[in-house]
Amino acid sequence: MDPAQVVVCGDSVGGGVATIICQTLASSRGLPRIRAQIMIYAALQGLDFQSPSYQENKNVPLLTWTFAFYCLCCYLDINPSWQNTMKKGAHLPPEVWEKYKKWLDSENIPEMFKKRGYHPVAPAPLDEAAFLETNILLHPACSPLIAGDQVSQLPEACIVSCEYDILRDHSLLYKKRLEDLGVRVTWHHMEDGFHGLLNTLDLGCLHFPCSARILNVITHFIKGL
Repeated sequence: MDPAQVVVCGDSVGGGVATIICQTLASSRGLPRIRAQIMIYAALQGLDFQSPSYQENKNVPLLTWTFAFYCLCCYLDINPSWQNTMKKGAHLPPEVWEKYKKWLDSENIPEMFKKRGYHPVAPAPLDEAAFLETNILLHPACSPLIAGDQVSQLPEACIVSCEYDILRDHSLLYKKRLEDLGVRVTWHHMEDGFHGLLNTLDLGCLHFPCSARILNVITHFIKGL
């Protein structure tokens, strides 16, 4: 194997893990650089739950807001009772929102993705007990979208987003951050896609053609490296 030609790929939480791996290795000495990263409807932040995609797709399967929050609680051992508090943004103090606004603000999301009922919501006043339990979400290993300087050292990326996905805006915001830092990005948006789409591959009558299109764009990206 050529260590200079390694590509890291993942979907959903796996897409977030792929991103974390790239960020970790980007600043590591003595290790080959990852050639490219592929993120398929990746989970990249746990701070803002009122972006356009969260509002518009909160009840869209396979990943509804209730199920997404349940997964988050299991993954990070967070008490499920904080669901409404975190949804309102009361789990973070004003200075945190201000610090990361440049990367999380919905103003960074093109207007074409705000046409299905989005309205801006300001974070609610801080619940200190919630912050004490959930501030692990500020760690780059949980929210790689807000990682530090290592983001500028990342390899080129292929990002796949789906329209009917509660996590859609994670991809859009990370795409913009990478591009602003001069990282080359290939982006594909599936207008008819939804979260978990790749799970329908080879499911007969439950198969969605969009899943094959995702595989095709990934294959094309890898062959072009």
